[in-house]
Amino acid sequence: MGFFTKNVPVGHPDFGKAFPCTCQQNSITARRNAQLRALSNLDALVDKTFDTFEANRSDLTGPQRDALRRSFSIAQTYALAPAGWLMLEGSYGSGKTHLAAAIANEQLDRGNQVMFVTTPDLLDHLRATFGPSSEIAYDELFEQVRNISLLVLDDLGTESPTAWAQEKLYQVINHRYVQQLCTVVTTNTDVGTLDPRIRSRLLDENLGQIIHMHLPDFRRKKPKTEPDDLSELGAYENMIFDTFDTDRPGTTADERRNLFDAFTLAHQFAEKPEGWLLLLGVHGCGKTHLAAAIANHQHRRGNTIALVTTADLLDHLRAAFSDPVTTSFNKRFNELKEAPLLIIDQFDLNGASAWAMEKMRQIINHRYLTRRPTVFTSAQELESFDPLIKSRLSDTRFCTIFAIKASDYMGGAQPNRRR
Repeated sequence: MGFFTKNVPVGHPDFGKAFPCTCQQNSITARRNAQLRALSNLDALVDKTFDTFEANRSDLTGPQRDALRRSFSIAQTYALAPAGWLMLEGSYGSGKTHLAAAIANEQLDRGNQVMFVTTPDLLDHLRATFGPSSEIAYDELFEQVRNISLLVLDDLGTESPTAWAQEKLYQVINHRYVQQLCTVVTTNTDVGTLDPRIRSRLLDENLGQIIHMHLPDFRRKKPKTEPDDLSELGAYENMIFDTFDTDRPGTTADERRNLFDAFTLAHQFAEKPEGWLLLLGVHGCGKTHLAAAIANHQHRRGNTIALVTTADLLDHLRAAFSDPVTTSFNKRFNELKEAPLLIIDQFDLNGASAWAMEKMRQIINHRYLTRRPTVFTSAQELESFDPLIKSRLSDTRFCTIFAIKASDYMGGAQPNRRR
């Protein structure tokens, strides 16, 4: 039968035990591997490995490449020795699922138990166990999901938000949180919109870490209006709403209320970008953080954003004008005029040349006439702006102006600090 017993005296630790013969080892291993793979749900993702992940894409900006390499390195390290939780957060097509599947495939190749499942599919499978034709009982599947050595939950936040679904999801996550079982989560949803019970566990820095993958959608071709090397969003990946501190040390009660109002206004704009938003305040007051948070929020939803400082914007235009081989001036100019969402940080035209002033007027006037969503941040007084630009920004039917009262904040916010 492929087993043997050892000829040892009574009382020996191996007495009476059956051991598999070496002739059976290969078939036993094959059966176990087949069982593990059937449990893993990875058949359709067998090609998603670290070897097939492009961590050095040439079509990304420098900061974006750095972010992608960092994400790859953290995921690979986790795959070799899973411990705690890992959440990959970012927009559609940024590579989250590939890295999560690569972690699962690495562990499966090492002979360890792993289950990869999208959150909506998991809930569908649980519902299906109540049907008369189900081949597995609800309790059996639920226990597998709760106690599997490594669980990968893909696309958290895309499930139907019914009370039953939220409760089952919470039970799974809470059990794994309490037992500190290795868990990988991917999401393109704003973490702030998740069930507070689930969110608090995902953001517990004592158990897990978060990879922010604010990168372009690699699955689709870049739209004609998508700025390639124009947007600087990759440099602002940590400036999201969750890391904005409205309760800074040394601020007055009035300043804290003002910061909270600024946060609320920016978050509302991020949810539904319409019209213009002008954030005024001294350097370091938080206006750039809020503008970048708007950009990151929209980017996670797969939308096209161009975030650029005034100085860099003008440099891009000059470079395109002097070297049309790299990027034609008309192409660059139209990217700025037609961008679905343009965020101009550190808006300041003091000392600008007549040519630069004229180009900026054209961009702003075009976006005003075509009603394209635009965000400005500036440390200048509105009265000091160019008359035409000031006229457009002063149209309260279309532009919301908010002055942040807080002073220069050098301390920085604590990650995921409660507001």
